[in-house]
Amino acid sequence: MKLSIAVLAGDGIGPEISKVGVDVMQAVCDKFNHEVTFTHALCGAAAIDAVGDPFPEETFRICQDADAVLFSAVGDPKFDNDPTAKVRPEQGLLAMRKKLGLFANIRPVQTFDCLVHKSPLRTELVKGADFVCIRELTGGMYFGAKKEGADEAYDTCAYTRTEVERILKVAYEYAMRRRRHLTVVDKANVLASSRLWRKVAQEMAPAYPEVTTDYMYVDNAAMRMIQEPRFFDVMVTENTFGDILTDEGSCITGSMGLLPSASTGESTPVFEPIHGSWPQAKGKNIANPLAQVLSVAMLFEYFNLIDEGKLIRRIVDKSLDENVRTPEIQVEGGAVYGTKEVGRWIVEEIKKA
Repeated sequence: MKLSIAVLAGDGIGPEISKVGVDVMQAVCDKFNHEVTFTHALCGAAAIDAVGDPFPEETFRICQDADAVLFSAVGDPKFDNDPTAKVRPEQGLLAMRKKLGLFANIRPVQTFDCLVHKSPLRTELVKGADFVCIRELTGGMYFGAKKEGADEAYDTCAYTRTEVERILKVAYEYAMRRRRHLTVVDKANVLASSRLWRKVAQEMAPAYPEVTTDYMYVDNAAMRMIQEPRFFDVMVTENTFGDILTDEGSCITGSMGLLPSASTGESTPVFEPIHGSWPQAKGKNIANPLAQVLSVAMLFEYFNLIDEGKLIRRIVDKSLDENVRTPEIQVEGGAVYGTKEVGRWIVEEIKKA
């Protein structure tokens, strides 16, 4: 198979983990006799510094022409600490989602037995937790009408039936492939937009009789994720709620550096770790690359290259079991491995497999 991949390393630790992701993908393609080409492009603060645009038109064209995008992270403190900045790195991420029509963000939340002790929750609550958060990406407050003045500001949460139907369809398809349990998260007791979500979900549910559909207010869902994370199989919700809940879900595993994600929709899919750019760690060779590596596994699986994805997942599990880990998840007294060293180890294990 021939694959053309756009690589958007971005900011902070992005270039470091991006290199690991590219190396791992190349190693897997070599092993399975796939032909892969990588085209690198600017985004985020790096793109602002270079051309004044966090998602330049050239980057958009490169993404459009690719089969998939391997993305890393955007963000820089010089923008975070300037509330008057008119252009921000994160605007590039939103622009990419909007221009590529990426309306569905899929974030698996999976625990690793050897790391459950790192979770802030008790082991008996966390062990075995395995669910998927599906977040609508291109609607809601992030893209609704806005006003920002000295004395008044607002963000409009707007959704259409079409937008709700298409994300619910994705959620039901995931539920059918998993344990056939879908939780629709909203705030229908207060918000009109949420009542549309619930109405459309209730209309669609009979088309999926094999799936148990339940409905949960977002505040209750946030609490239930902490009290009983194993309750969930597939969770679907709107943009803002999804942003918050998926970050909460990531903490269950004990490290945001372990969780990948995919954004899919009308055009080129994007695969990325869920963590940010962690600018404080930039250039220190301490960032955990495993979420980036697992994003590569999701990329292969998207193209139905299941064995390739399984190999990556098996090697990642082996790296954790053998304590080939970056500092934030390393066991006490374990060997010191940096981003580069973990990446090289995984590539060598792929070659030997």
